[in-house]
Amino acid sequence: MDAQSIKVACSNCNLRELCLPMGLNSAEMSKLDDVISTRRRVKRGAALFSTGERFTSLYAVRSGFFKTCVTTADGRDQVTGFQMTGEIIGLDGIVSDHHSCDAIALEDAEVCVMPFDQVEELSREFTTLQHHVHKIMSREIVRDHSVMLLLGSMRADERLAAFLLNLVQRLHARGFSQSELILRMTREEIGSYLGMKLETVSRTFSKFVEDGIIDVKQRYVHIKSTEGLKEIVNSQNCR
Repeated sequence: MDAQSIKVACSNCNLRELCLPMGLNSAEMSKLDDVISTRRRVKRGAALFSTGERFTSLYAVRSGFFKTCVTTADGRDQVTGFQMTGEIIGLDGIVSDHHSCDAIALEDAEVCVMPFDQVEELSREFTTLQHHVHKIMSREIVRDHSVMLLLGSMRADERLAAFLLNLVQRLHARGFSQSELILRMTREEIGSYLGMKLETVSRTFSKFVEDGIIDVKQRYVHIKSTEGLKEIVNSQNCR
């Protein structure tokens, strides 16, 4: 990991609307700039933090893509989430002051370091910031519930369709295409996240291609029919 510290100002960042609350005045923004003043670069395949490491900061993804994973009792890596530009990583460490998962960069990435004790102190001072921190935590809980629903009640094709729809929706919120995406994660990592075998992931991708719903060239995916994916996901409501 590159330990280089780079001065950064949230007030001038084009990701501000994604990872920080709107409505802070210039004095409040200036205080926040003082707290979130460094960035860290993380090379592809390197860990931003690891299980058991002492929790000190939250991290806003400035560029790049991450996966979070835990090691199961039998030694396997279980992917628990994928995080992209504008999202916050590290909330897992709040409960016990130590991280409960690994955060691994899926490509060269850069994060803004948010020392949690200082963010917490500021959030008591600015109700807008406090509300935003609560919203971030709530979003993680909702995402966990969505994953449990995926794993608990959906067929393989429904899981993959829901995953692709969620991914493209999050990317679109960041100014990317609504129908094209580059998968930063492997088929195996997708399978780990969705509770599917690698063969099942590959077979389901192939079925979507055959049905004319998507085109796939290695990691490039073109969604030809968003409605087709939505129909697959919604089909569970018709059973």
